[in-house]
Amino acid sequence: MATVSRTARLREVYENLPLPPGQLTGLALDFILDRIRPAPLPGFRSLHRFAGSGLVLAGVGLNLWALAERRHHSTGAFVLEQPEVLVTSGAYALTRHPMYVGWWFIHAGTGTLSGSAWVLATLPAAVLAEHFGVLREEAATAAIFGQSYAEYAERVPRYLSFHFRKTG
Repeated sequence: MATVSRTARLREVYENLPLPPGQLTGLALDFILDRIRPAPLPGFRSLHRFAGSGLVLAGVGLNLWALAERRHHSTGAFVLEQPEVLVTSGAYALTRHPMYVGWWFIHAGTGTLSGSAWVLATLPAAVLAEHFGVLREEAATAAIFGQSYAEYAERVPRYLSFHFRKTG
């Protein structure tokens, strides 16, 4: 019985795992371009591995944290694309789109880990391509949650910000 529950839980996570097409395309392009015309990153290979591993782990961690936070706020069957409430805690207190940011870290980390300078072109292109989808998602979320989303958007950066706001 526990196996069925665990299997169901894994299936739920997989079905709700956001796989942004821009990042998947960017990762594939990075891989293909590096095979066709290698463009190594400057510096020591050990540094690439260390930095790349850290970025991948940070991205995976951010995605898992965001998924767990969303799941925590769900009262029935968890469906990522159909939010029941506006989640503003956990990873969502740092960025309105933690899963996109997590994938950006994974993309940057994978390219760095492999030592491919192509990531310097594929990552910005993928982020730009996804930005327009993010704007549509925000408009849909604002339509659902109204003023509470507007207040949240005022407080929390769309992606990342290194500007620390004073509270209170």
